[in-house]
Formats: sequence, C-alpha cells, structure tokens
Amino acid sequence: MSNKITIQLNVSPTELYKILKFEGLASSGGEAKQVISDGLVSVNGEVETRKRKKIVAGDTIVFNDNELHITD
Repeated sequence: MSNKITIQLNVSPTELYKILKFEGLASSGGEAKQVISDGLVSVNGEVETRKRKKIVAGDTIVFNDNELHITD
C-alpha cells in the first residue's frame, strides 16, 4: 500500500533530490542523491537517475511506497 502525498512547490522547478530531502523521505541530501543514483526513484513512471532532474507541477514521484503528486 503506498502513501499518496500532495506537495505544493514554493519554487518551480525544484530539483528531485531536494524534494526527497525536504519531505523527509531521505535523511540528507547525500542520501537522497544516493537512492536516486541507485535507480530507486521514478518520475512519471520512468526510473530517474538524474539527481538534479527538474520537477514541476503535474509530475508524480514514486519512492519507497510513497507516491508524491506535485502541484503549484
């Protein structure tokens, strides 16, 4: 069962690793970058390995049973 979370961006676009860090899904920026590099995060249904991928409203991020819906 996944947790569905809606996130409102204050700054758009925002880098992927920062969202994982700010939402508490990774304990640090370094950990966020590592899980992205390891291929454990998907954006809009595709595995995303770019740590600085720009996330904008309408994107969906899935990581560790959490589904994050991005709004502005």
